[in-house]
This record gives sequence, C-alpha cells and structure tokens, in this order.
Amino acid sequence: MRTAPWGVEERLAELVPVLLDRLDEMTDRMVEILVETEPAYREAMAGGDPQMRATLRRNLEVGVRGLRPDVPAAYHQSHAEGARAVGRLRAAQGIPLEAVLRAYRLGGQITWEALVALSRQGDRHDDGLLLEVAGSLWRTNDRGCSAAAEGYRAEERRRSGLDAVERQRLLDGLLDGRGGDPAFARTAAELLSVPLAGRLAVVVAPVRDEGDEPLDPAAALLKRGIRSAWGTRSQASVGVVGLGARRLPELLAWLGAVATGPVGVSSVVEGAAAVAGAYRLAETAARTLPDGAARVVTIDDRLPEALLSNSPEIMSRLVGQTLGRLLELPGDEREVLLETLSAFLDADASPTRAADLLYCHRNTVMHRLRRIESVTGRKLTDPRARLLWQLALLGTGHHDAGHRRPVRDSA
Repeated sequence: MRTAPWGVEERLAELVPVLLDRLDEMTDRMVEILVETEPAYREAMAGGDPQMRATLRRNLEVGVRGLRPDVPAAYHQSHAEGARAVGRLRAAQGIPLEAVLRAYRLGGQITWEALVALSRQGDRHDDGLLLEVAGSLWRTNDRGCSAAAEGYRAEERRRSGLDAVERQRLLDGLLDGRGGDPAFARTAAELLSVPLAGRLAVVVAPVRDEGDEPLDPAAALLKRGIRSAWGTRSQASVGVVGLGARRLPELLAWLGAVATGPVGVSSVVEGAAAVAGAYRLAETAARTLPDGAARVVTIDDRLPEALLSNSPEIMSRLVGQTLGRLLELPGDEREVLLETLSAFLDADASPTRAADLLYCHRNTVMHRLRRIESVTGRKLTDPRARLLWQLALLGTGHHDAGHRRPVRDSA
C-alpha cells in the first residue's frame, strides 16, 4: 500500500467510481481500436469468442481499481495471476505475444485518457493528481504486461513439450473410460487444455479414404473461445470439446462449416467420466450417415437409425419382411414407390400433402399407394404397418427428412 499527498486519496475516491461506471464505454473503445489495428484480435472477435470482450473489460477494471492508493498488495498479486492466465489463454489461441502486450498497453492508455478527461471536467484541473497517479498507473500496466508475457511463454513451453503421441495417449484414456479416475482427469485436463470438469461433447468424423484430411477444427473453435482436443481412433477423427456455456447447436453450426464428410456428435455430458459413453454415442451417430454425406448430426437426431445400425441382423430382417416384393421391382418403379411411401409417411399419412411434397397430382399418389399395398401385403390404414415402413425406410436410407429429391409425375 502506498501513501499519497493530502487530498489525492480523497479525489481518487471520487473519480474511481465514476471511471468504473464508464467501463463499458472504455471497453467499447478498446475493442474498436484492437479490431482496427490488430488482425489477430480482429479475427478472434469476428469468430465470436464470448470471453474476449469480458477479459478486456476485466483488465480495464483492474487498472482502474488499482488507481486507489489504499489498494492492498494482495490485489496486485491477484492482478498478476489474472494476467498470467490471460497470457496462457492467448498463447493457446495463437494470438502473437506482441499483439497481447500491445493490448495491455492500450488498456493503460485508455484508462489514462479517461482519467485525464474526467479530472479536467468543468473549471477544475487536477494536474497534481495526474502527476501522482501516472507512475502508479503505468507501474500497474507494466506488471500486467510482464505477468501476461510470463503466462504466454509458460503455455508455449507446455504445448511444445506435449507431443502428438502423448496427446493421443491422453485422449485414448478418456475414450476408454479413464476419465473416472480423478488423478488422470486432472492430468488430461491440464495437458490437453480442455476443461474436463464441465459440459462436454464428443465428435467423431470417419475418414473413409487414405487421402482424406482428418477433421481437426481445434484452432477454429479456440478462436471462438471453445477448447478441444483431437486425435484419431478406428479410422476416424475424434474430438473432445469443452462447451462451457456455449450451446450445442453453435458447435454443430461451426462443424458444419468445415465438415467434408459424415460427422457424429454426442449429447452434452458432464465431466471426464462421461466421455467414454459420449464417444460411443457420437460414433454411432456418425455410422448412421451415408459415406458421402457431408452432414453433422447428433445422436438425438438419429435415434431410430442408431437402433437399427446396432442390430444389423434385425435390420435386414425388418427390411425384408416389411417391404417384401417392393424391393424386387425394376429399379425405376422401386425408387418411385419408395420415395412416395417416404413422402406419405412424412405427410402424416395424407395423400394430398404427400402430393405437394412430391410435386405431383394426388391421384398419382393414390395409384402408387395402392401399388405399395399390393406388393407389401400391408394396409396404409394400419398404424403398425406405417411404423414398420418408417423403420424399414430408415434402414434402406430412403426415409431421410429434409433430403428428399422430387419424384417425376408418372404412374
């Protein structure tokens, strides 16, 4: 704690709360300058990192509160720890150290400018106050810069020391169920830089051909404030993603932008102990998609398909018993009838709505539906028959809502 000339402490007691009330305005100014002058920060902001602005605001708040001469030494120690944490985070995000340090110095500059403007409002000019505070402000800023650099370099050393083999070993341990071991979970969380104690999701993207690039969006997710660890298993790219407060649909949208093949995603689970089960769900979801489909689905999107894919013998018998002679018809007729049956089921058994989906006349649909009844030996009005048809179509890949192609208008 430092001592201040008479009157300075009282004046700062008046000004600091006013500056704290202006933190949002100061943060907006800082974001504006960083987006304009620092490409790495501009890219992170554009990627939607929810923590970036909050971190910048918190650093400004620390600087403002540190203006008071009665701030205890423990406050500055806490500030240094926070700056080291920011440095580690920025290193993991790939933001250059020079840009990180410029951001810290910019925070000091914005705080100083706000203090000067506030101290000179009206007829009062607190030049003595400014001289007294200037040294303290920039010393606090320098301490923040030094601590951020220290954390940044520590993270770089940690990441360079963790080779691909060790990363894969830790990931395999989580997928094999070792996340239930608290000691292993702590080690994996620290070395993989993924918060394994919170909300998680597992992603599986099969690699069908040797020349295909495995899915690894870790860098793109990190720029949005999401940490993840990626490796390979059973000819698939596998990722454990720490969602934090983010919603699963946001992850699905980001994965969809980079997916070049089928991608399965588990439901959201809590903690490292649940990763192994989530991996099995994501693997099953991916397995339900056709090889060439560049789609991202969750296990909850594909529950019926998942049940069928896990019982191939039952699926084969279900398809054969339910669709019967329909599958033996000539190719063109078979495809038309299968598409018509799919549309009929999607339309809640309404021939009129099915005709709208298929861009053909209702009478055409009725003719096809009578033909389906004839070759399958099942009635359209039988609820159990409709359920079996739905499952069988899922098993053959013909009943995939949202991806139906129009059928030509022919009998």
